[in-house]
Amino acid sequence: MNNLANGYAHPESLVETKWLAEHLRDPDIRIIESNEDILLYDTGHIPGAVHIDWRADLQDPVIRDYITPQKFAEVCSRNGITPETTCIFYGDKSNWWACYALWAFRLFGHKNVKVLNGGRDKWKAEGREMTREVPKYERSNYPVPKQRYDSEIRAFAEHALAQSKAAKPLVDVRSPGEYKGEITHMPEYPQEGVLRGGHIPGAKSVPWKTAVNEDGTFKAAAELKKIYMEGCGVNPSTDSIVYCRIGERSSHTWFVLTYLLGLNNVRNYDGSWTEWGNRVGVPIEKGM
Repeated sequence: MNNLANGYAHPESLVETKWLAEHLRDPDIRIIESNEDILLYDTGHIPGAVHIDWRADLQDPVIRDYITPQKFAEVCSRNGITPETTCIFYGDKSNWWACYALWAFRLFGHKNVKVLNGGRDKWKAEGREMTREVPKYERSNYPVPKQRYDSEIRAFAEHALAQSKAAKPLVDVRSPGEYKGEITHMPEYPQEGVLRGGHIPGAKSVPWKTAVNEDGTFKAAAELKKIYMEGCGVNPSTDSIVYCRIGERSSHTWFVLTYLLGLNNVRNYDGSWTEWGNRVGVPIEKGM
C-alpha cells in the first residue's frame, strides 16, 4: 500500500525502499544514516549515504544541549548539504535515531526532510545493495541558521510540569515497565542513569512501537488516529508533549504526530526521564 492510500497528512514525508533504490544518485537528495550503534554504518550502508552521529555531530560536548547554529552549518557543509537539499533519514531500531536526527535538523529550520519507511532493517531484509564505501561530496556553504526553533518543537521540564498540572496531553513512549516505575531503562539495557522510576503525573503510556508494523514501517493513519487521538487525547486544538528517556524514542512519535497525522502543536521533551527522574522538586507517579 502506498503512502497516499495510507491516508497520511504528509505522505511526501516518507519514501519507500523501492523508490530510494531507484533514486540513489539523484543530485538533490542526501541520504543520512543515524543509528544507536554508531559503528553500524562502517559495516555497510546504503550507497551514497553519509553518517551523522547523533551524539558527536548533533550534541554539545560540554553542555547537555544541541549544537549551536554555527556547528550545525558546519555539519551540513561538510556533507555537501544545502538548505535546498532533501535529506532522507534512515537507521536502526525502526528509525528511532533517524527520527531523532530529523527532529534535530528541523530544530535548525531545515525544511526538506523525509524518513525511509522501515529503515535500515527493511532495506537489508529485502536484499538491497549495501556498501562500505564512504561517499565524498563537494563541500557546500550552508548558511548559519538565524535561530534554533526550540519554542516551536521542543519542550523543557517547566513546560512538561505545566502540561501535567493543566491535564493536557502528555505521551510517555517508553516501555510499560519504565512507565510503571519497575525499571529505569528499557529491559535489555543497563538499569542506570536515573534515581527514580515512574512517569510524569497524567502522562498516557503509548510505547513508540505501537505506531509501527512488524517490519518497522508505519501503520496507516486510521490506526494511528485511534492510538493517539482516541487513545490519549492528542488533538489539533490542544498542545501535546511527548517524552521518553533521552528524547530519541519520542522523536519517532513526534514524527508520527507531526508528519503522518499533520498536527502542528506537538513538542518533544528531549530532557525526558533522565532529567525528570533526577530533578529536585518535581512529582512522579508509579503504576498504570
